[in-house]
Amino acid sequence: AVQTLDPQTRTPQGALASPATARNTAPILAALKAHLPARGRVLEIASGAGEHAVAFAGAFAEVEWTPSDPSPESRTSIAAWAEAAGLPNLPPPLALDMTDETGWPAGPFEAVVCINMIHISPWAATEGLMRLAGRVLRRPGGLLALYGPYREAGVELAQSNAAFDASLRNRNPDWGLRDRAEVEAAAKAEGLVLTRRVEMPANNLMLLFRA
Repeated sequence: AVQTLDPQTRTPQGALASPATARNTAPILAALKAHLPARGRVLEIASGAGEHAVAFAGAFAEVEWTPSDPSPESRTSIAAWAEAAGLPNLPPPLALDMTDETGWPAGPFEAVVCINMIHISPWAATEGLMRLAGRVLRRPGGLLALYGPYREAGVELAQSNAAFDASLRNRNPDWGLRDRAEVEAAAKAEGLVLTRRVEMPANNLMLLFRA
């Protein structure tokens, strides 16, 4: 198993660990604490290894934090982290693919959270994410929270983000940093309106939409 950066932390059997997750968990959590409800149901899309899900479920004790990922390997990792944490508000991960509506939950959820998926997936996944959020979020006021790097009109692309974008497109031509305006348009088509743009460390953004 991959070890975390903290030598005091042992990775549970079957769990994966990400240095990027270790770096961005605290700032993402701080942003979410300012906007997420204190209780209710949250659906996390593309949870990856599951470290975020455990951290956030631990921080929001009265929120049922439901992780999900289309990858069986990721779901195994999420389940391993969850078992080690033993949190009562962290249900088993759902097998959700944003390009396939089979098995999408009915909701309602107070919030949908998606971290670092939009640029590492085809555009159809973003369109699917917006359809799902528009369908399952409680109205009015349900929150869609997106985290990651974006291109923005009138804002010079940071050199690190430009290099990241090039590496993504080299790995898969359907990947790459998305234009924030196009993401906003996809959200608006599903009745979701951008209400806040929060600058985050390492040239990332938190975009908050309301149903």
